[in-house]
Amino acid sequence: MRRAGTGDSDSERMNGGSIPGLTGKAAFTLSGPQPSTIPVLIAVPHAGRVYPASLLKLMRHPDSAAMRLEDRYADLLAESVAKATGAMLLVANAPRAMIDLNRAPDDVDWDMIQSDSVADIGSYTPGKRARSGLGLIPRRLPGIGELWKRRHEQEELTQRISDVHEPYHDCLARTLEELRRRWGAALLIDLHSMPSLARRGTQAPPEFVVGDRFGAACDGRFIASAFSYFEGHERHAVHNRPYAGGYVLERHAAPHRGLHALQLEIDRDTYLDARLAEPGKGFAAMTELLMGLVNRIAGEVAALGQTEIDSSWPEAAE
Repeated sequence: MRRAGTGDSDSERMNGGSIPGLTGKAAFTLSGPQPSTIPVLIAVPHAGRVYPASLLKLMRHPDSAAMRLEDRYADLLAESVAKATGAMLLVANAPRAMIDLNRAPDDVDWDMIQSDSVADIGSYTPGKRARSGLGLIPRRLPGIGELWKRRHEQEELTQRISDVHEPYHDCLARTLEELRRRWGAALLIDLHSMPSLARRGTQAPPEFVVGDRFGAACDGRFIASAFSYFEGHERHAVHNRPYAGGYVLERHAAPHRGLHALQLEIDRDTYLDARLAEPGKGFAAMTELLMGLVNRIAGEVAALGQTEIDSSWPEAAE
């Protein structure tokens, strides 16, 4: 991790990893007050918009594919919310087209990797996401088709994992653990955006999907609080379907250890313009809504953490 300057004396900004093809460009940035002021980390793994020329040359439809793969400007929402609430913030700079940080490092469609021998790739079976075209390196998109002009070299895959994927997840794990040690509990909000979902009957499409891997990733009290908050603001949210949470939650959530995580998907129509290209008229309202959500749940996480700290004192004294 490399320190970067900020204009805020009580906030630190650190860069980590590196983007292959762009010398000196960090793969992600971690920022927030030191010491932390609330037990929350907001992460935006699909925020990256820094495309090396070498990557763009490999893409069949770079403009349209990039727009579809990115969680467009979710990082701007997160930055505003983190600044207002004091949450820690982890933002990917490397684009999802290069490597998907919400996928396991072995969730690869090996047919898109150039290999001189079968032994190089072993007998790995692609995971469900890779088979659908959205594995560790995205291969295809509905309405666009194949994304790449050629297969990727094994060395390209290896470098992206070592320079982007591994340091990002190491940083995320370390930051969560630091929050847990300070507060007794920590919450990761893995922030994403989604295309508008289909209407079900007479019910309007949901604006939010809250995922907790069907209860495995987060204390149910925090999930219930999130739904109560959205309902109180007359915003439609659904639970786990169609997005229950991916590799980030699977790897980092451990509620029994005080490490809680939820994935929050936001309908892009609610904060982007009609072209889904730039922040729209709903951006400010969405920022305000998310600020309130983070403040509410942060207090509950801190209260749970304090209970854990208090209960550990008798054990420490024995």
